[in-house]
Amino acid sequence: MSQRQLKINGEDKTVDVPDNMPLLWVLRDVLGMTGTKYGCGIAQCGACTVHLDGRAIRSCQMPVSAVGSRAITTIEGIGKTPTGARIQKAWLDEEVVQCGYCQSGQIMSASALLATTPKPDDADINAAMAGNICRCGTYVRIRAAIKRAAEGEQPT
Repeated sequence: MSQRQLKINGEDKTVDVPDNMPLLWVLRDVLGMTGTKYGCGIAQCGACTVHLDGRAIRSCQMPVSAVGSRAITTIEGIGKTPTGARIQKAWLDEEVVQCGYCQSGQIMSASALLATTPKPDDADINAAMAGNICRCGTYVRIRAAIKRAAEGEQPT
């Protein structure tokens, strides 16, 4: 066990956890931030996606010791960013969610995409969203929501 300082959604958090504990379990089990989901545990489904210094990563395979001083953004904090707020509004406007289990990871990947590529084409969207699996098959609505958010519609 070792004590670590983490910056999560702009707030400093101190945790006392094993170095090899996945970031996902630190977020969910230690800090009670359950918006980030466990899916496959092998970084293949995208349900556990968070941002590390703005880059989408799979938290189920990221040991907390590898985070260092980088900023973590979770689904609980993404709506505080202009891009995240646009994505969340577009998700609602396009009625993307069915069961909702994968949606936090989908939103985190889409937000990272728009932060680096404000006007993505279909190839950009495909590349950024590859590995984010939706059992309900809402991929058409996910793509429409990303495009809507990219058009710059501001949240109301």
